Amino acid sequence: MVGSNRNHLSDAHAFASKPNLESNTMSSPAARREAGFRAPVGVDTTRASIARVYDYSLDGKDNYPVDRAALAAILEVAPGQREVSRLNRRWLHRVVRYLAGSAGIDQFLDVGAGLPTVCNTHQVAQQENRDVQVVYVDNDPLCCAHGRALLEENANTHYLCGDLLEDGTLLENEGVSRYLDPGRPIGLIVCGVLHHVDDSLDPAAVVRGYTDRLANGSFVAITSFWAPADENRELHALAKRLEWAFTEMGVGSGWYRTREQQLEYFGGLELIEPGLVGLADWWPAGPLTRPRWPEEQLILGGVGHKPLPAPPRIHFV
Repeated sequence: MVGSNRNHLSDAHAFASKPNLESNTMSSPAARREAGFRAPVGVDTTRASIARVYDYSLDGKDNYPVDRAALAAILEVAPGQREVSRLNRRWLHRVVRYLAGSAGIDQFLDVGAGLPTVCNTHQVAQQENRDVQVVYVDNDPLCCAHGRALLEENANTHYLCGDLLEDGTLLENEGVSRYLDPGRPIGLIVCGVLHHVDDSLDPAAVVRGYTDRLANGSFVAITSFWAPADENRELHALAKRLEWAFTEMGVGSGWYRTREQQLEYFGGLELIEPGLVGLADWWPAGPLTRPRWPEEQLILGGVGHKPLPAPPRIHFV
């Protein structure tokens, strides 16, 4: 590691090794791990970490040789995979700007937030409304250490250790509810997370656990790897090769799912136009300046809205 990066990681190692009372109340049930959940890597330098590989794909410095080797294996299959990470970040920025601005959402829960990078959720949201509350959550202690050190810039921004798969969901967690009011609309961000949840854990059911508990008027923003199936057999073949690279050669997870499977994530929600589409097609910031890499087409994003109840009808007699 280069000089400043080594300092960041050693500081995070020390922070992550300290007892964390909040994380004790936010631990994932052991049964879920037995069902196929891959435990977070944390400060283990012998195993590739999802968060650190993603950091490296964005040209970050908080990663180790094992993480760079994992991404190299993925790039052997898809040389443009770094652009997928950048595309994902740009999509997140546009969505958060819309939710905190036009949609009027003033509290966000960003699940699987990962390592801090350039222009994070709270920075985008608080440009629209400085009073927006943002809670980041990740199950990796290294991410939590970095997040607390670098992202908690004001009283409205918090980084907690927790897990998407918690019993009762994070919405019922005492740490989260300390800062977010579950009785009011929330912007739930699940960006680049569900493709790391094994089929045996039923990711659609996991999301339903959240949407059932969200207040009316809330929004759910999701991106996930796409397997086109009959929509494009050539791209589908690339998706299957990439899935193998992620799961067998990379980070141990990274499943590509069909459009139909991903639409299940939005059950009970109204999809905001243009629906579940390629990330570059979701309210793009401007015209394309180059042809898309094939791998850039293998990730979909959508924003669902939990509608407010219809107003009562007035009957005239």
